Amino acid sequence: MIKNLLKNIFIISIFIIIIICLYFSSELILSKVTNDYKKYNNLEYEIYLKSNGVHTDIVLPIDNNIIYWPNLFPFENTISKSKDFNYIAIGWGDKGFYLDTPTWSELKVSTALVAGLGIGKTALHITYYKDMQEDDLTIKVPISKEQYASIVSTVKKNLQYDDKGKSINIKTNAQYGENDAFYEAIGSYSIFHTCNTWTNNTLKEAMLPSSKWLVFDKGILYQYKNIDLKSE
Repeated sequence: MIKNLLKNIFIISIFIIIIICLYFSSELILSKVTNDYKKYNNLEYEIYLKSNGVHTDIVLPIDNNIIYWPNLFPFENTISKSKDFNYIAIGWGDKGFYLDTPTWSELKVSTALVAGLGIGKTALHITYYKDMQEDDLTIKVPISKEQYASIVSTVKKNLQYDDKGKSINIKTNAQYGENDAFYEAIGSYSIFHTCNTWTNNTLKEAMLPSSKWLVFDKGILYQYKNIDLKSE
C-alpha cells in the first residue's frame, strides 16, 4: 500500500513538473513571437510602457484632443488631490493583489490562489506623474491618433460604471503613494491572463507590436526594443 502511494505521489509530482515546464517554456517562446501590427506616417502622440520589474503600465499624456483623463479618473480620488501632472499610468490586475499585497513578503496563500485560479475581482490602478523618463524598464513609444483612440476605448471597456455612468473608485487605504487610485474593473485575472497579458492585449487591439501570448513583463519590453513604428 505504501509502495503504491509513493508511486502515485511520484507520478503526480512528475506531471506537475511537466505542466510547469510547459507553462514557462510556452511563455518564453510565444512572448518572442510578434503579432501583426500597423505602421503610420503621422505619429502624433508619445506614450510609455513602464515596468516595475513585474507589472507593466501604459503611460499616456493626460490632456489631448481625444480624452481628458481626469474626467474619467478624477484627481480628487488620489490622496494628494494635486492636479499638477502631465501623464497617467494605467494598469489592470487582480483586486486582491492590488489592495492586500503592498509587498511580496505580505502575499497570502489565499490571495495567490484566488488570483491564480481566476475567481477574484479585478481593478484598474491609475497613477499620475509630472514627468516621465526613459530607462531600462520604461520605453517611449510614438503612436498615431487612431492607436491612442483604441487604447482609450479598451480602458473604458474594462471599467465598471455606476448608475450615473461614472467610473467606480475603490475607497481604500492601500494606495502605493500620494498620486494613485484604484477603480473597479471587469475581466478575470489568472495565471494565463495576468496584468501583463492585459497590457499586451491592449497594445494588440491598437495594432501596436504585441506578443502572441505572455504573462510576464519581459515579453512586452522585448517587443519594443529598437523597433521602428513609422511607415516608410
